[in-house]
Amino acid sequence: MAGLAAAFGSGAMTNGVAELEKADAIFIIGSNTATSHPLVATRIFRAIENGAKVIVADPRKNQIADFADLYVRHKPGSDVALLNGVMKVILDKGLSDQAFVDANTEGFASFKEVIDQVSLKDCSSISGVPVSQIEELAEIYGEADRGSIVYCMGITQHTNGVNNVKTLANLSMVTGNIGREGTGVNPLRGQNNVQGACDMGGLPNVFPGYQSVMGAAGKKFAEAWGVATLPTNIGLTIPEIFSGIENDEVHGLWIMGENPVVSDPDADHVKKALEKVDFLLVQDIFMTPTAKLADVVLPGTSFAEKDGTFVNTERRVTRVRKAVDPVGESKPDWEIIREISNRFGYAMAYEGPRQIFDEIAKLTPSYSGISYDRLEGDGIQWPCPTSSHPGTPYLHKDGKFTRGKGLFHAVEYKPPAEVVDGDYPFWMTTGRVYAHYHTGTMTRNSATLDKEISQGFLEINPEDAAALDILDGQMISMASRRGEIKTRIMITHRVEKGVVFMPFHFEEANVNKLTNPACDPIAMIPELKVCAVSLTKV
Repeated sequence: MAGLAAAFGSGAMTNGVAELEKADAIFIIGSNTATSHPLVATRIFRAIENGAKVIVADPRKNQIADFADLYVRHKPGSDVALLNGVMKVILDKGLSDQAFVDANTEGFASFKEVIDQVSLKDCSSISGVPVSQIEELAEIYGEADRGSIVYCMGITQHTNGVNNVKTLANLSMVTGNIGREGTGVNPLRGQNNVQGACDMGGLPNVFPGYQSVMGAAGKKFAEAWGVATLPTNIGLTIPEIFSGIENDEVHGLWIMGENPVVSDPDADHVKKALEKVDFLLVQDIFMTPTAKLADVVLPGTSFAEKDGTFVNTERRVTRVRKAVDPVGESKPDWEIIREISNRFGYAMAYEGPRQIFDEIAKLTPSYSGISYDRLEGDGIQWPCPTSSHPGTPYLHKDGKFTRGKGLFHAVEYKPPAEVVDGDYPFWMTTGRVYAHYHTGTMTRNSATLDKEISQGFLEINPEDAAALDILDGQMISMASRRGEIKTRIMITHRVEKGVVFMPFHFEEANVNKLTNPACDPIAMIPELKVCAVSLTKV
């Protein structure tokens, strides 16, 4: 996704969270915002009070959809078809901002050629959304002076995830809803400080600050780190690592703060790979199912036991201060990394997080104006190029994109890697519930939170439950081409007939044993959000 990173903020929100209150229309797609990002949802509720219209598109009627002016239920994996239909209406009805397009973008002609060929009837057939709703969605967003797009992993975790994001970028540009307060393309990061991890080079193809490992930046980092050269080859993504273990190409693995035995697709396959690898080191704050497979477990510390910086979903760099001493023999992650590096013979002399951050600012252009002293208070949103710069609340001001001009992409609909058939007739999608977070590493260690929702469940439409002769709370067996699990059902109208939903927090009913490891060919993100399953009454 390097091209998108250049144009749309490296996966971060183009605009600030507080700016949502100033939007006239907010289009939420693939995000269960009220459950997964409740503080962001608070800003959306304030926008509603201010008169903003809210549109929600999701295969499952989640909590925030209950507050929407328009809820659109599209079929899993049909995002591009829906969005191309919306843009067809916008262009046909003259709701585009052609002046913005002409002055600030390129590639519009090839994009429009694809949209001109779009049939609303076909978009409706693919997505399951009536033509009237596609038109209403287009009119609400297209007529807004300040339209904001909010999305999350319901957009990205597909084999067409990059195309989904490109299509949302097209939508924002064709209406001129980018580069102004209260507009933008705003992905909500799935975990705390995941933005900071990416900013610091936690990706296989970049140094900190999204500087390519294949570019001139390598020389700068080599000099700073006191080595002659640094590798210029792109590293492995997570799916490629597990394949590498299978193929005897990867022999050692160091996992920090991740629990792939529960979180990754085709979980049985992941577990077999971790059992096979020659050496597995896990660094975490609890003994997770992944840590139980490790040869060595190193205890890290929680946010409250260390100093440093976090970067949130709106690119805001903030200080984190130690509130309590580390428990037992646990250490902050940076200390563990330093000590292991020293034992390998590469001496790291960092004395603390402040010194590390000074190096970050020195080597990372978007951080070069940020310092610990400037982070007192509310923090600073990057890019912040100089010590006098106030930070950047929203990106691409006045249509000035990082790459020069915003690039339209001609994106055509492609179906998911796996579709329903006679053997596996149900669409299955996954997500989160309010009481738990990700794989439950922390929340299921809280007795209060675990008591709220203590076991997995499958949401199913009443018509499907009746056809299977099963009652609310009874057990069902759910199988995909990769495995089988048993779980209780919850009968609800939140999912339509033929679609089921299950949260992925529960190891004992691990839905990711069923999910599809097929990946987006560019970003290598697995298709966690859609697969075909069968259901059998137990």
